[in-house]
Amino acid sequence: MAPSGGGSDSVGEIVAEAVRVVRESGLPHETTSMFTTIEAETWDEGMEVVKRAVAAVQARAPRVSLVLKADIRPGHTGQLSAKVERINQALEG
Repeated sequence: MAPSGGGSDSVGEIVAEAVRVVRESGLPHETTSMFTTIEAETWDEGMEVVKRAVAAVQARAPRVSLVLKADIRPGHTGQLSAKVERINQALEG
């Protein structure tokens, strides 16, 4: 999510509002320098968090750009860490 139109190149404080929404959701999540990833049991649960995060940014910026990527794999949970663990195991082997 990237706010724009606020008159400054620094958007960290505004983006933090979106991350706050994600953290308060209680869903498994990970924030990196460029993206925040969430894991939800259902599409609706995940999209509700995205919707609230966008609203939080819109409250402080006149324009919001959003990149959304979904990996829909019913019956699988804990993949935020499991995928990384599989890569690490492959690197060690």
